[in-house]
Amino acid sequence: MPRTVWYPGHMAKGTRKLNEIVSKLDLIVEVRDARAPASTSSPLIKYLAKVKPVIHVLSRKDLADSQKLKIWLDSLKHTYAADLRKREGLPAVKKSILKFKPSHREVRLAVVGIPNVGKSLLLNSLIGKANAGVGNIPGITKSVSWYKNEGMLIVDSPGILDPHAEAGAHLILSWLGCAKAEVVGGYENAALALIKFLCANGMTDLIPAETENEEAGTILENIGKKFGCLISGGRVNLELAGQKFLDAFSSGRLGAVCLETPDGQRALDFDINDHGAASVV
Repeated sequence: MPRTVWYPGHMAKGTRKLNEIVSKLDLIVEVRDARAPASTSSPLIKYLAKVKPVIHVLSRKDLADSQKLKIWLDSLKHTYAADLRKREGLPAVKKSILKFKPSHREVRLAVVGIPNVGKSLLLNSLIGKANAGVGNIPGITKSVSWYKNEGMLIVDSPGILDPHAEAGAHLILSWLGCAKAEVVGGYENAALALIKFLCANGMTDLIPAETENEEAGTILENIGKKFGCLISGGRVNLELAGQKFLDAFSSGRLGAVCLETPDGQRALDFDINDHGAASVV
C-alpha cells in the first residue's frame, strides 16, 4: 500500500540525524503504548536493533489490560511496562540502561518513539529537572542536544518517527491519539471503525452507549447525545461525537484495553476504500 500523507519534513530530518549518531550510541530506548505494542512500534526499530541493543518501554501500563500486558511482557525481550506520569516502572528501566554503561564513561543512549506514546515523559524523567545540556561531545554531530544525568548521556532525538503506512495500523494509532484522524477520513470515520472493532471483539463495555442490535452509526449517534454533541434540529454532530469518543477512549476514561496480540495479529483488519471511509475486511 502506498504511504499515506502523514510524514512531516521534520520527521525525515530527525531520522537522518539519528542515523548520523547511532554508531556513537551504546543502546536505544524505544517507547511504545502498552495498549498496542505492535502498532506503536517505530518503523526504524528493526534496523536499529541490528546495530545497537534496544530496550523497550511499554508506557501507559495503567491504561492496558493487565492480563494481556503480561503476555506481551513475556513475549518480548528487554521490555518494561511503566506508568510514566507516576514514574512507576522507571527504576527498573534505569537499572537496565546502566547495565550498558562502560567503565570509563557514561552510557550513551537515544530515546525514540512515534508521536504521543510517552517519549517526552520518559526523556524528561531520565534527564531530570535540574540537568542542563552538555557541551560538544568529541566525534559526535553538533546538530542534536545531549543531556547528562546519573551516569547517562542522553540524546534528545528530534521529531521522529513516522507511523506505519499500513491502513489498519493508522486506525489504531488514531484511536490512541498517536496519529491524526484526518489520515483515516476524520473522527467520525475513525470512531465508527473503533465501534465495529470493539463490538466484534466483545469489548462493548468500553462503549458509552447501548450496543445490542444497534448499527455502528446509531451507536455513534447515541454516544453523541450522551456527550452533548447536538446541533440545530436535535441532530448529532457526528464528527464532534467521534472526536469526544476517541478522546475518552485514548485517555483511558472508558476503561483498560489491549488492541492486539503478541503474534502481531489484530482481531480485525481494516482497509481504506476509495472514498476514504474505513471498512472491516
